[in-house]
Amino acid sequence: MSIRKCVLRSCLISLLAGAIVHTWCISALPAQENVTNVHHTLSVEMIPAAHEVVASDQVELEVNSQVTVVTFTLAHTLHVESIAMRTHSVSGGQGGRDEVIPFTIVRPPESTAQRIVVSLPKDHGRRITLVLSYQGQINDPPREPRHLRFVTPSETAGHIGVEGVYLSGESQWYPDVIGSFSTYRVTAQIPQGWTVVASGRKEGETTSAGKTSSTWIVQDKSEAFTIVANKFVTTSREWKSPTGQRVELQTHFLPDNAGLADEYLDATARYLDAYVRILGDYPFDKFAVVENFFASGLGLPSFTLLGSGSIKRHYIQPYALGHEIVHSWIGNSVFNRDDHGNWVEGMTTYLTNYYWHELVQDIPQAFEQRRMMLDGYNLYVRPETDYAVSQFLRKHDERDNAIGYQKSAFVFHLLRQEIGDELFWRGLKTFVSSYRNRPADWQSIEEVFSRESSQDLRWFFKQWVEQPGAPRVSLRDVRARRVKAEGGKEAWRLTVQIEQAEKPFRMTIPLRIVMTESTDIKSITLSLAQTSVAEFVLPNQPLRVELDPDLMVFRRLTRRQLPPMLNGYVTDPHKTVVRAFSDPASPLQQIVARITDHELTESRRTTVVSLKENALPHDGSILVLAGADQRQAVQSVVQESCGDRITLGDRGFQIDGQTYDGPKMAVLFSCHRADVPGSLITVLYGVTSGAVEIVSRFLFYYGWHSYVIFQDGSVTKREVWPGLPDVKEVRIDATP
Repeated sequence: MSIRKCVLRSCLISLLAGAIVHTWCISALPAQENVTNVHHTLSVEMIPAAHEVVASDQVELEVNSQVTVVTFTLAHTLHVESIAMRTHSVSGGQGGRDEVIPFTIVRPPESTAQRIVVSLPKDHGRRITLVLSYQGQINDPPREPRHLRFVTPSETAGHIGVEGVYLSGESQWYPDVIGSFSTYRVTAQIPQGWTVVASGRKEGETTSAGKTSSTWIVQDKSEAFTIVANKFVTTSREWKSPTGQRVELQTHFLPDNAGLADEYLDATARYLDAYVRILGDYPFDKFAVVENFFASGLGLPSFTLLGSGSIKRHYIQPYALGHEIVHSWIGNSVFNRDDHGNWVEGMTTYLTNYYWHELVQDIPQAFEQRRMMLDGYNLYVRPETDYAVSQFLRKHDERDNAIGYQKSAFVFHLLRQEIGDELFWRGLKTFVSSYRNRPADWQSIEEVFSRESSQDLRWFFKQWVEQPGAPRVSLRDVRARRVKAEGGKEAWRLTVQIEQAEKPFRMTIPLRIVMTESTDIKSITLSLAQTSVAEFVLPNQPLRVELDPDLMVFRRLTRRQLPPMLNGYVTDPHKTVVRAFSDPASPLQQIVARITDHELTESRRTTVVSLKENALPHDGSILVLAGADQRQAVQSVVQESCGDRITLGDRGFQIDGQTYDGPKMAVLFSCHRADVPGSLITVLYGVTSGAVEIVSRFLFYYGWHSYVIFQDGSVTKREVWPGLPDVKEVRIDATP
């Protein structure tokens, strides 16, 4: 997540498949357009044992001469002791005096911020300097997870305590002008033995009288300034880019994880090596991986803040550490324009969660990422609740994630296919360099890529960004006949008819054509008509045609076309939990309790029954929580839907022909219900109660695969069974 300063914000971070999926905050107050070029010279002392901060901020502003007041925001727990206007000496030196000026405090209801309204003298100049002295407590410990599928680790307005310090822009820990982009010079004081990590470049550090003081400089305009502090073990090394740029790489880990420093530094260097070629020079002097005292995955200017659990789990994957590094360019150097659609997470997701796998030529994983983007949208976004990508601001739930992250990422994939690789990557680098330290929006992206490609892309952005929905495309008819090709050789003319249901989209969609002696990939361009027809001359007899086999196009799929997986059960409007275990103390009972106790939208429609007489409900999807004592009954009820894919035994189980034995083995698997189209049967089975004890706590994080195999709670294998492809056999027309 690229984190920004927020007022009256509501932020949520969720976990998806065990990884932190990022969200967005946005300002709820209008910017003060008559206030520009803000510079903060801050002196701040943090006292962890008392949760206190004592600070002074010298704020330099350029204001319109007609402006009579300037409004700042500040956390409501902080008390402003005085505000003065600094007048400079005639010579322009450091002399001069401070004159106290009046101010009022406004506390909006249900807000974590107060507004400080400062009255300016009538004869003030264009450039003014205000000095604000304030102090108070910032003591909002992060709350524990509250939901089955979502946690709110960033649900804190900031915290200063013995467990750590976290002061971000959204903490409102310094007086801020809404909508401003500022530069900073911050001197931070903390007890000796603690280390401060902050935005920007550290200019120096001294220790005396039991306190450590460090000074941090941010010369480029930034949206916010963040400080964190703890008793870190610090490791650093220098990285040199292919263009000669030198960047200090750092880790700041708590002692238990300090041994992982080299792993994170090596991974950081790999990502920087790759992304500077795509995005241009790295925007900051350092990149630090910093351990947080609560669960988080935050991308901040010049560092990322990761929870201890993430650090320990080797959080170096492209969707994790790589994602935060790319936020250095996308979100923390090029900003999202306030009150406009959030394009940042979609672009970052495309470049990291997806494109990294193309870059390292991991073709199967690249396909897997496209699959998950499509699956997420098709499972969590119902047509009646869909909205345009341009309307996405921040993530509250899986629907927002599917639109703002997954569909938005796919939009960049479609744009790349539309204009070609060379123009796409040139346009991306131009966009990043053109908008460095400036806000941008979807219109900015359209203008840059239209200019770089010399194409009018208005139709593309109108269709994919500004309008909701996705095309429903299907093969209607495929037929072929013998023809004579050039030179008198025999050939085949294949005619493919494609139908678009509902509103047609302009798009190009690939086809896989299987012939008697070869296979070929062709493409058909669809017009804004319900039916499109294309013809292909082929060297061999075509046997069958498959629509978009590699999932290169964003589209609506039926639930039957999606792979069977737990998330198919979660998103079914009709759900039943089947208790297929006898022990009331079984960890499986914890799952039942969590589903019934937490009032999520899905849970309100969930029925809980016991397995009786091998009978299952006649509609909807089913989650079977199976103990070894009812193994045979469970095997009987899943046989029709799963066939010979899965066999449950008293010592283990067999899946896809491979046997897994042992008391610590468990499996989560899903199959399409044979007799209920669009619904699934999902089973969690453990050889013993202990085998599912850990799994039961995190069951809903494993929703994207057809089966997941666990040994003592750890994943040992996960696979996807394909859904139903859109494929048709070729009809052969009689030769005239």
